Amino acid sequence: MRRFARVLTFALLWVMGFAAVAWAEKVDMSPEELRETATHIVVGKAEQIFARTEKAGNYEYTRYVAEVRIAKVEKGDGLKPGELMYVRYWRKRWLGPGNPLPDTSGHRGEPGAGQTLRIYAAKNAYDGFGTTKDGGYNVIGANGFEALKSDTQK
Repeated sequence: MRRFARVLTFALLWVMGFAAVAWAEKVDMSPEELRETATHIVVGKAEQIFARTEKAGNYEYTRYVAEVRIAKVEKGDGLKPGELMYVRYWRKRWLGPGNPLPDTSGHRGEPGAGQTLRIYAAKNAYDGFGTTKDGGYNVIGANGFEALKSDTQK
């Protein structure tokens, strides 16, 4: 009887652990991890947001580009206050039957036009999801946007 109870307990714990993983998202990076991973950190105002949505398999992907007017450069070369910076980020949504496989749904805390942000970005480097070497700026995933109050711009 004890053996049955142990097996049952183990089975229940295993199932509960699997269920928790099935809904897993990419864990947010700490401020230190964001700073270390980013090749560029800027504070600026999102002037415009451009979006393109496409379906692939059982998912709908929305890929965004934010046009950001730079107020301050905290890390990285080649950017100056007053210039525009274009940063890329994405989201995906499950359209298929049942529950999706364990995976991330993309970036969180996406900006709106007019919002002041600290942006942690990667250029030709690992961006939290993978490595891109095309010269563009990818927002660190999944939490590379930090909303700021426009009057303080930290």
